Amino acid sequence: MAGSTTNISIRMDTELKAQAEELFNELGMNLTTAFNIFVRQSLREGGIPFGIKTERPNKETLAAMLEAERIAKDPAVKGYTDLDQLFADLKK
Repeated sequence: MAGSTTNISIRMDTELKAQAEELFNELGMNLTTAFNIFVRQSLREGGIPFGIKTERPNKETLAAMLEAERIAKDPAVKGYTDLDQLFADLKK
């Protein structure tokens, strides 16, 4: 790579920037270095170097989650705080 550099300007939420700077400082780098790493890795991979997607449960998973919430709130369903008791009841 050539030794010349250029400046860029990025708009970012103030709190987000502060959090990023804190994280990158813990990793021994500044925001500029972190951004350069991101860009270099993007070029190596030919795209964003991590998946960008929304994690949405499908209908079956959503139904299971709702059922679990219902069961957890149902006072008629026995709960356990002791694994030995749970296993003893499962063996019955």
